Amino acid sequence: MKIVLDAGHGPETPGKRSPDGSLREYQFNSAVARYVAEALLHNEGVEILMTHADDRVVPLRERTDRANAWKADLFVSIHANAAGDGASWNSAQGIETYVYTTRPAAALKLAEAVHRNLIRATGRPDRGVKTANFHVLRETKMPAILVECGFMTNREECELLKSDAYRRKCAEAIVAGIVETYGLKPKRPVQDTAPDEISSWAREARDWAVSRNITDGTRPKDTVTREELWTMLYWAIGKK
Repeated sequence: MKIVLDAGHGPETPGKRSPDGSLREYQFNSAVARYVAEALLHNEGVEILMTHADDRVVPLRERTDRANAWKADLFVSIHANAAGDGASWNSAQGIETYVYTTRPAAALKLAEAVHRNLIRATGRPDRGVKTANFHVLRETKMPAILVECGFMTNREECELLKSDAYRRKCAEAIVAGIVETYGLKPKRPVQDTAPDEISSWAREARDWAVSRNITDGTRPKDTVTREELWTMLYWAIGKK
């Protein structure tokens, strides 16, 4: 499954910061996108495309063009919110999630799952699933949602948005919504060879060494110490 993660705006986007300048929105957006990507890649068949960049503000058209050209299955845009003029503190708070104005069924289903998990994980006020004519929702050719994970213009939520713990909560909730909606399955862990299992190519040599008291045949995967090497050489060629 091809999933696009879009951290909204960029490191130097004008105005996209808290009133006191202690938080730039991109700092939150990009951190959450990174945590989401890391978690999603633990699932079978998942590929990730990031449309943002740490060294420039990527234009909206470029973001959606890349997603469409890649033939993505899903587009998730991650944001922090602001109210009023954005330059002063206010009481607006909570989480809201957006789909395009036509309310596409697949996007709405995903938005509802992600939003439900965000509210449950963070405990922030529920502002609902809404519609908007945002470029990334309008110009993408796959189900697309945009999440607003709290207000930079609210003192309490600004502190949350700056915390790594809150960023990870938001990421985990977004992942949970995606996994729930698309039935993603975790990758099966690679099974290491059992520590006492002898490789087929070494069995004859092990049996020979045991028969001549060079080794007791145990711990076949362990690193040999110098003491053990001395002893094996002694028993193999030194003892008369």
